[in-house]
Amino acid sequence: MNPPTTGTAAGVPFTALPPDGETNAPLIVTWHMLDAPRSDAAFAAALPMHGLPAWRVHLGMPMCGARMVDGTMDAGLALMREDVLMSFLYPFVRQATEEFPDALDSLREQLAVGEGPIGVLGGSLGGAVALNVLAETEIPVFAGAVVNAAIRMRSVVDLFPGDYPYVENSARAVDSLDFLARADVLAERAPLLVVSGELDHPGLRADAVGLADALGERSELLSIPGLEHPLADEPGIEPAPQLPRAREVDAGLVAWFRRHLAEAG
Repeated sequence: MNPPTTGTAAGVPFTALPPDGETNAPLIVTWHMLDAPRSDAAFAAALPMHGLPAWRVHLGMPMCGARMVDGTMDAGLALMREDVLMSFLYPFVRQATEEFPDALDSLREQLAVGEGPIGVLGGSLGGAVALNVLAETEIPVFAGAVVNAAIRMRSVVDLFPGDYPYVENSARAVDSLDFLARADVLAERAPLLVVSGELDHPGLRADAVGLADALGERSELLSIPGLEHPLADEPGIEPAPQLPRAREVDAGLVAWFRRHLAEAG
């Protein structure tokens, strides 16, 4: 088993797990959660997807991991307290989406990555990034997957205390990240595995079931009994041993991507 490779791609930190003995192998790109595991390195440890004949490159989200300010999450938490949607959730997803094409080009230059379609995977808020890449870009994708994902951003905002004071621009922003409403676009892009912990937040769980239903034959729902929202123990910044529930998720992802890699040739 080859060791991880770390670096930056157009300013985006990454942890890359290479395939064994492969050159010009396909690429699967991931975006981590803001719950544990909340860094690219920690997400790589939680969901390494070993055994796939593909690079698994885990990208760092804004202000997380190597991009934390002063080595802590305090700056991000301050933005969350300022305005959970417009200072925190929405700009994080937009930045991660907008910086991805340049990061992808850089990864292709740095790693022995094939030129064909990629796979995408996101957990929690990183799931919104993966879905947004599918909905907003034309980057070829052979298959996608999301885990306990932010499928409707209104459902995520509802997890925070109080009633969010939506106005015109914030309503427009939150609805732009409603991927149930964009299921027809997603269905045209790539097959999607929707992984949902049966003990995830009820709103997120309902959105996962709804998205899988809306996508029909282009999607599968993988329910994980006993899985709550996080995939790792706190603090979730450094790599940690894989938890049993995360191992179940990992096995489902390996089977999904292996099947679609084979179909993609």
